[in-house]
Amino acid sequence: MKKIGIHGSTGSIGTQALNIIRNDENLNCVYLSAYSNADLLVKQALEFKPKYICIVDVTKVEYLKEKLLSLDVEILSGVNGLKELSKYQEIDLMLNALVGYSGMIHTFIAAENGIDIALANKESLVVAGNLINKKIKLNNSKILPVDSEHSAIWQCMEGENIDFVKNIILTGSGGPFRKLDFSKFKQITKNDALKHPNWSMGSKITIDSATMMNKGLEVIEAFWLFDIPIDNIEIVVHPQSIIHSMVEFVDGSIKAQLGAPSMTIPIHYAMNYPKRTKSIMPKFNFFENSSLTFEKPDLQKFKCIKLAYDAITSGDSYPLVLNVVNDICVDAFLKDQITFIEISENIEEELQLHNPCKINDIDSIFNIIDSTKNKILKKIGK
Repeated sequence: MKKIGIHGSTGSIGTQALNIIRNDENLNCVYLSAYSNADLLVKQALEFKPKYICIVDVTKVEYLKEKLLSLDVEILSGVNGLKELSKYQEIDLMLNALVGYSGMIHTFIAAENGIDIALANKESLVVAGNLINKKIKLNNSKILPVDSEHSAIWQCMEGENIDFVKNIILTGSGGPFRKLDFSKFKQITKNDALKHPNWSMGSKITIDSATMMNKGLEVIEAFWLFDIPIDNIEIVVHPQSIIHSMVEFVDGSIKAQLGAPSMTIPIHYAMNYPKRTKSIMPKFNFFENSSLTFEKPDLQKFKCIKLAYDAITSGDSYPLVLNVVNDICVDAFLKDQITFIEISENIEEELQLHNPCKINDIDSIFNIIDSTKNKILKKIGK
């Protein structure tokens, strides 16, 4: 039986992962963690009976103790509690489904302790790809990508020689504003941006999809995951979200991974790897999905794509700043503090003003995070 620890169990990825575990007798949940959703965490703990649970919001600890009196479970709390779980080596796989750059440290700690990581937190590699990869190699652990695009690439490259790979092709739906005229972008509301045409996701990643920053971050993540030059990582808009990504080889062959637009498939693949086991997904119907179309991304409308390419090409601390400013601006947009187009405008301005520096250790990352965060929060008046 494979033992799984889940960071972010009450979020979109976490709840889907638990649904897979619920239907798979070969998977066992050892720990669960959440930020503040104590009610759902209680329900999950009672059903899956983990050895540990952790809630970041320390004000919810007494509530958890009261509700879980009958359960033999150790309750941890705060960021330090999360860090302790990230070190826990008596598991086969840690699923990092935390949201935003705050999830990076837990990927780093797991890698430092030789723990295999099912990675749904793309910001980990955007923020600290070089440092995490060094720890992965040093401690002989693995990253198993959970993002549907990177899972697709991983599956296409299984058994292939990396020397024969010509290009990685990341697909994206284009989000809810693919056909909206750029002149109307100033009128986009939070509710508009949260209506994704294909995918059911958390609010942060849904806004990233609307700005197409998710594709930009995925380019950077693919760079660190697959050791492919940035010029050989392409983006293709594929509105149907059936082809999840592709790999082009030097002989002209292209391998694609197809499936319904559901995160169940990549989560299931990562948690059961290297085996392929029966999924809870229904059989794919080709006749109901007979049209597959492709478009070039519009870089005027979706400036975040170019900003991400520029950031990883410039290197050093640029991707980190890109990620931090994006996280803060998405949060501000969701709170109606800035407009939709101000997300990309703020990112572009901060990248232009940024004085780059080398990222040599975790402390340097947190120093840049703190200074960038304070600067952008002051700017938007938060």
